[in-house]
Amino acid sequence: MAEIKHIHSTETYRDWMTHSITYQMGNIGSEVSRALKWTAKGNEARANKAIDRTLELFDFTIEANINNHARLTEILKARDEFCDYFFNQNSYHTNPAQMQKYYDGFALMLLSSKSNKL
Repeated sequence: MAEIKHIHSTETYRDWMTHSITYQMGNIGSEVSRALKWTAKGNEARANKAIDRTLELFDFTIEANINNHARLTEILKARDEFCDYFFNQNSYHTNPAQMQKYYDGFALMLLSSKSNKL
């Protein structure tokens, strides 16, 4: 059996498990944004790297939230929509602006929580 090569470090993986779902989804959103940007610019190599990083972060997030059914359902739906958009026929009729808006919500929550701590 072939060994799976991870993009992110083992330290990143361990650290990921300690973060909130907002942090996790916000960071997934950063990679989604990169994937959308490079796809729109026609840079397939960079888009594919961002897609790979996104999928790995989704996998980390699924594992970190495996015992929370409500969260897991949301994460799996988001991953399914992402994959449908980039790999399938876009049967959900997702457009980049809609996808970005979903993840921007997590980024805004992160910013809000950081500003409340200042």
